[in-house]
Amino acid sequence: MPTHDLKVDTPPATEGGPMQRTMQRLGEGVAAFSTRWIPDAFAIAVALTLVVYLAALVATDSGPIELVDAWYGGFWNLLAFGMMMVLIVVTGYGLATAPPVQRTLRWLADRPRSAKGAVIMTAVIAGLLGFLHWGVALVVGAFLTKAVAHSAKRRGLKAHFPLIAAAAYGGMVISQTGLSSSAALLVNTPGHFLEERIGLLPLSETIFQPYSLVFVGLTLLMTPLLLASLHPSRRRVVEIAGEEEVIRVDEPPATPAERFNRSRLLMGVIVAGGLFYVARYIGDHGVLGLNLNVLNFTMLMLGLLLHGSLGDYGRAIAKGSAAVGGIILQFPFYAGILGLMAGSGLLAMISNAFVAISTPTTFPLWSMISAALVNFAVPSAGGQWAVQGPIAIEATAQLGLPSHVAVMTVMMGDQLTNLIQPFWLLPLLGITGLRVGQVLGYTAILMLAVFVLCAGCLLLLV
Repeated sequence: MPTHDLKVDTPPATEGGPMQRTMQRLGEGVAAFSTRWIPDAFAIAVALTLVVYLAALVATDSGPIELVDAWYGGFWNLLAFGMMMVLIVVTGYGLATAPPVQRTLRWLADRPRSAKGAVIMTAVIAGLLGFLHWGVALVVGAFLTKAVAHSAKRRGLKAHFPLIAAAAYGGMVISQTGLSSSAALLVNTPGHFLEERIGLLPLSETIFQPYSLVFVGLTLLMTPLLLASLHPSRRRVVEIAGEEEVIRVDEPPATPAERFNRSRLLMGVIVAGGLFYVARYIGDHGVLGLNLNVLNFTMLMLGLLLHGSLGDYGRAIAKGSAAVGGIILQFPFYAGILGLMAGSGLLAMISNAFVAISTPTTFPLWSMISAALVNFAVPSAGGQWAVQGPIAIEATAQLGLPSHVAVMTVMMGDQLTNLIQPFWLLPLLGITGLRVGQVLGYTAILMLAVFVLCAGCLLLLV
């Protein structure tokens, strides 16, 4: 999708009281820096590959050829998991573009009565969606961003488009402590690779731990207020360009084949069967028994139901392919980085270094920080858990801590640096037409504030 031609008026002095002016200047300064200096996400992925290669070459015993082999060996090792991630975004796209959801988003977009209100509402909705399903939050948040920005422009609210996008992406900061947490769902799935060591951990032992719930609650309260305080003065506002577009599915020719494609009976049968399975699964296992496969399956069935026919849903998914193009291109590169880090022992060195300085009291914090650092190079919660999980589980066993501490602290670190790792921004950028640097400055400020909340919860409540 082409980048929006955004227009910025000549900036005047900032508005508001001393604190407001300080926050405005902070937001404007960081946004200006990130817009100027942060390159595209694919360039960052390639640069990270080279950085990790050189780090492994210097810090480990692996030779240059051995590292190339480890890189290529890892390049294709996460294809199955990568497909699961693509399905999360694609099924989220299918749900977000369903006519009832689109009408709801346009109705919500008209609710705010000020520019800051637009940011606050977007952040609240994105946060709640992020807790429920990070794939839905990514895609619905992107469409909500456009709907809110167009509505604000139409009503003369002068809302800052990149900041609204940052508010929508901010929901990712609780995505891995929510119901679609990759590791929490994985360790609750029979046959997971650590089952012999820790068994199955229900969500009541991971996502619904008190320290996790307190962190989520505080983050949901703080994020909208912080981002709203960063809103620039009116003359610095960047509004969305172009006219508001309503997503419609083109009416196909009334041929027998197309009538078959649009058959509500055909769609209804498959959706009824699918939702019956979901209802029976929840009845047997409860909501806390959800795993990644069931969650994806549920999103697929709901998308079909809300579109109303197989043909409409298929065309909507085809239109959404651009939202996952960047993921498809870059995921093998990040899998290659993971191969470099795992094959050379660099990842184990990083994790063990933090474990070595840990006590039962400080381990949760150090585990979170180590996961946050690793996530720079491996922005895949499931892929990261596959390599870092065994180390964290062994550390909790040695320190006499329960296994859920390993699961949740690794996930907390992963989601924290998602705010400055552009990989998962790709669907939002593809839908909104914004550039990485226009959004990342605001999310970097949010990351620092959330780190303080997370650290406090881990030190005081675990």
